[in-house]
Amino acid sequence: MKPTRASVLVSVALVTAVAGFAVDAVLASRSAPTLLLSVPLGLTLAFIGIAVVLMARPVRRHARDGAGRARPVDPMYATRVVVLAKASSIGGALFGGFAIGLLVYLLSRSATPSLGSTVPNAVALAGAVVLTVCALVAERMCVAPPSDDDEDDHPGGSAATY
Repeated sequence: MKPTRASVLVSVALVTAVAGFAVDAVLASRSAPTLLLSVPLGLTLAFIGIAVVLMARPVRRHARDGAGRARPVDPMYATRVVVLAKASSIGGALFGGFAIGLLVYLLSRSATPSLGSTVPNAVALAGAVVLTVCALVAERMCVAPPSDDDEDDHPGGSAATY
């Protein structure tokens, strides 16, 4: 599995930022209340990111120590962690982009928005950034170092490939 590219994350964030801005603009044009993300959403996203890193620790420990382990890492577990990390980075970019769109809409209005409107969206954005960063770190933690008998000079693949 190839590592998550920054261009994919930026593309997802841009598309969802435009969508968040557009949704808020349409709601405001119809005199409906604009969307407001919640503080628990941001905290939950941050905790999910931390959990993904904690799940990747055994895979990293095994990949770093190598053959000195009495019990090898379960390849299915390593695969699941890599896939979860990849999905979490994309999900974090999705939530973060949407929160950016909502914040940009709120801050671009002529009237100054209240803190009760901006703080929950900012907390959700911060949680999404934490999730994305933690997921990328976890994905990098699951990369196996190249073995001595590799002829290629490419960096190691994911730990799930052994």
